[in-house]
Amino acid sequence: MEAGAVDLTAASPLPAPSTQASHVYDRLREDLLSGRLAPSRKLQMRFLTEAYQTGQTPLREALNRLTADGLVEVREQRGFYVKDVSRAELAELTKTRCWVEALALRESMAASTPEWEERLVVAQHRLSRVPRSLSATAFEDNPEWEKLHRIYHRTLIGQCGSQSLIAFCSQLADQLYRYRRLSISKAFPSRHVGDEHAAIMDAVLSGDADLAVKRLAAHYQRTADVILQDDTIFPELRREAALG
Repeated sequence: MEAGAVDLTAASPLPAPSTQASHVYDRLREDLLSGRLAPSRKLQMRFLTEAYQTGQTPLREALNRLTADGLVEVREQRGFYVKDVSRAELAELTKTRCWVEALALRESMAASTPEWEERLVVAQHRLSRVPRSLSATAFEDNPEWEKLHRIYHRTLIGQCGSQSLIAFCSQLADQLYRYRRLSISKAFPSRHVGDEHAAIMDAVLSGDADLAVKRLAAHYQRTADVILQDDTIFPELRREAALG
């Protein structure tokens, strides 16, 4: 492994050739979303084949899929890189997610059933019972909370009747999750997302689509607003502040 290499997911026995690309894709995706592979890092093939114990063919297939997902970028004649982050992209992703999930949520509410409402209540209740951080004094990521958080948001739009729309929403959620992970030490202390999740659910259960969409968009925008002011991932903010 190259000097200064990050601590990646633990190696595991190689799967059958037909599943190698999917296996590598899953592991790379996790390391990209968690920030273990930092923005703008060059993804050198030799390093990746050693770190993920795979050959170049499944690795390239996985990298091409991650490029389509918006997590990896190809720079002409320079190879694969972890997708960089920017304030402009964060703002655009947030706006787009608000637009498409507004449509998905309205469609879900229009097709509401008692079973869907029950799934939503259960998802919100389970999420509310799990702490965001494993430590009360300093942020320590709780994987169970993140899993339940994703289930809650997927349940909100899961009745919309369009798998293509749900898949696009999921892709946007992944891209924005990477920003949340990079800025979590700043975002975590300043947010009380549990109250926001409950308020969104209450609006849905009352049948007020306009209010539900408004609360969902505000929920996403509040997170983005905190991250947009994080100079640990956007160092240009420090330069702008120094210039007055």
